[in-house]
Amino acid sequence: MGSLSKDPREEVIQAWYMDDSDEDQRLPHHRNPQEFVSFEKLDELGVLSWRLDADKYETDPELKKIREERGYSYMDFCEVCPEKLPNYEEKIKNFYEEHLHTDEEIRYCVAGSGYFDVRDRDEAWIRIWVKKGAMIVLPAGIYHRFTLDSDNYIKAMRLFVGDPVWTPFNRPHDHLPARQEYVDNYVKKAAVDAAA
Repeated sequence: MGSLSKDPREEVIQAWYMDDSDEDQRLPHHRNPQEFVSFEKLDELGVLSWRLDADKYETDPELKKIREERGYSYMDFCEVCPEKLPNYEEKIKNFYEEHLHTDEEIRYCVAGSGYFDVRDRDEAWIRIWVKKGAMIVLPAGIYHRFTLDSDNYIKAMRLFVGDPVWTPFNRPHDHLPARQEYVDNYVKKAAVDAAA
């Protein structure tokens, strides 16, 4: 008899539907009762994820394989905390503005933790908590935002295909081709699949 194995990502990534509270953005913001979101649901929204060994990111063959398969040729690091990020207050507010990018947003948490919030197909917020060892890919065109959690620290590897481009387009930017492709591939496709 086989045993049900736990998804190793569960140790470093959790997702749930958010409440509508205006409390500190760094709080978990669970609904009452709590509504967790599965990895399958995130996959349906185009959000990819892995659990990697953050203690050996420099030599990790799994990270190397992902980078080669997905064409992530450029890499750097970003530390977000009051002590290390210039203009911290302004930047954290900018990160929390709902926006999209015309390219994937790839982040690998090598220390600390934080929240990526994404919109589901019905415009509800899903909060994705990433901790050390979590790597996520947000698809081009998905509306999202980022904030630290109450620990106020994350060190993330940023990965890019080619030269680093990190231009946020604050909502609304529905006319951009990346947004239209996202809607066609993930929002409309799901509606068609559900009707079939």
